[in-house]
Amino acid sequence: MTGLLLINLGTPDAPETAEVRRYLREFLSDPRVLDINPVGRFLLLNLIILPFRPAKSAEAYRTVWTERGSPLLFHGEDLAAKVRERIGDGWHVELAMRYGAPSIAAAFERFRDAGVDRIVVLPLFPQYAASSTGSALEATFAEASKFWNVPRLSIIEDFYDEPGMLDAFVAVGRPVIDKLDADHILFSFHGLPERHVEKSDDTGQHCLRRDDCCAEIVPANRNCYRAQCFATARGLAERLGLSDDQYTICFQSRLGRTPWIKPYTDELLDELAAAGKKRLAVFCPAFVADCLETLEEIGMRAKEQFTAAGGDDLALVPSLNSTDAWADTVTQMVLRHVGEGAGESSASEDSAA
Repeated sequence: MTGLLLINLGTPDAPETAEVRRYLREFLSDPRVLDINPVGRFLLLNLIILPFRPAKSAEAYRTVWTERGSPLLFHGEDLAAKVRERIGDGWHVELAMRYGAPSIAAAFERFRDAGVDRIVVLPLFPQYAASSTGSALEATFAEASKFWNVPRLSIIEDFYDEPGMLDAFVAVGRPVIDKLDADHILFSFHGLPERHVEKSDDTGQHCLRRDDCCAEIVPANRNCYRAQCFATARGLAERLGLSDDQYTICFQSRLGRTPWIKPYTDELLDELAAAGKKRLAVFCPAFVADCLETLEEIGMRAKEQFTAAGGDDLALVPSLNSTDAWADTVTQMVLRHVGEGAGESSASEDSAA
């Protein structure tokens, strides 16, 4: 039997300070996330972040929590259920979180109990980053290595330009744009420290070295998160029929004092309002499931900031969540990866072209 492991980042078990502190401790202890000196990471985490941030984050989580719990988790569970229905016999589908529950370790135990000996791994991050995809894969390999009979692992790589994913985002976004009568579109991606991007460039001569470094994907930036974000945005803008002056690419959620990749979403909101833009539709295409960063940071705080700066309205485009188009795309990506859906996928791509 073949297993399919869908991995997302993670969520606290509850929107309470203790649970959020536990989650943040696991998340920020990862050296791929806080890639600084271990002593410095320990001091930053235990003296500055954990004593103060969990209470504030718990308050934010409460604004998006539902009767079903964390949106990131239940959207993931719904997606896994739909893929399970579509992918057919001979597959065992599990959802796991890199941090928190359900854990990757628990998923491997369930795979073993089901007699799975081959596992296809799909990190649910469209764009590659060492702090998300890289960390999830590192944890997956570590769990697999604990078994005497190590299961065969097959990895589906970053899918920032996957046609089905882009089409699914357009399908959820176009009605929002039309209803709002948006006069500008933001593609707001999660941010990263600039040093993460620079470390992804093996040549050390391309990423963030010139203004047009993300204009196309080339060997030097093939693992660059920022370049892949720009490629995703270009693919969406083309499908939406947007000219260059009708949309802006930006990055949210920055922390600390070190430089993060630019432009910054929060700064652009004020600039666009000052420039006379009144109605913004915001896509968050680094996330395939709605979560704190989409629902609260953009849907609530960014909207409040933009209207306070003089804009009329800001509308968050929902993420892909468990829409049928996204479940179909995930299924086709998996089947194409293992060579079972190549004919249907090729036909779809030919018709799209």
